Amino acid sequence: MTRIVVNGMGLNVESAGQGLPLVLLHGFTGSTANWRSHLPALAACCRVIAIDMLGHGQSDAPSDPARYSLEHTAHDIVAILDYLNIEKAAVLGYSMGGRIALHFAINRPERLNGLILESASPGLASAEERAARVASDNALAERIEREGIEAFVDYWGNIPLFASQKALSEETRAALRAQRLQNRPAGLANSLRGAGTGMQAPLWQSLGELQQVPVLLLAGELDPKYCAVARQMQHQLAAAQLKIVPGAGHTIHLENPALFDRLVVDFLKRIQA
Repeated sequence: MTRIVVNGMGLNVESAGQGLPLVLLHGFTGSTANWRSHLPALAACCRVIAIDMLGHGQSDAPSDPARYSLEHTAHDIVAILDYLNIEKAAVLGYSMGGRIALHFAINRPERLNGLILESASPGLASAEERAARVASDNALAERIEREGIEAFVDYWGNIPLFASQKALSEETRAALRAQRLQNRPAGLANSLRGAGTGMQAPLWQSLGELQQVPVLLLAGELDPKYCAVARQMQHQLAAAQLKIVPGAGHTIHLENPALFDRLVVDFLKRIQA
């Protein structure tokens, strides 16, 4: 564990391995802990750099929601790469982390070797959808602050998006719950307010700018919404590969970890060849 201060914020960064730099970006309520079981496979071929996003894990949780924006987050990732003397990296992002990774890729393509998007979206296309989502996320942020982290984690683990996780072992589900409980209510609430899906400017029209970037799109077959999003993205990304992962829902790396590792490692080996 390393604490790196960039742009006035302390971010927890964990690294392992050597070779092609690979930045790992977790989803909402996650942390670097979500990637630890994958480090043996990933670090065997890459220099892995896992980051706790603002408001998550051991990173700072500023009180200003605007500091959590995707624009600021992209600058933070660049600053971390500069601190580590890394010119270019591959980036893997899951869900919220995928939105961050896509924003980084479009705005800083010169720092990118490849892009892996797991259960990710370029954003909501219409202003009406974004406004509705902002209202929903703000209400959820207030609920987190009002009811506390334990009540929120119990609610979050039972939303329909994660229904397929009910098939996981009790031990795996308990470990995920324990990880989520390590977060702070204010950090999660402000992350929702500043970096929620409704706050993201839609990037659909910008996907064409990534035509020369190797991209791997991952979606779980039990997650039809994100399967559809991934297929739409593939149509606009000439260099993209799409893999629909059997037996997995939204959280592929947790629900089918062996296949997740194999797909990611195979992709990384190809872009290094």
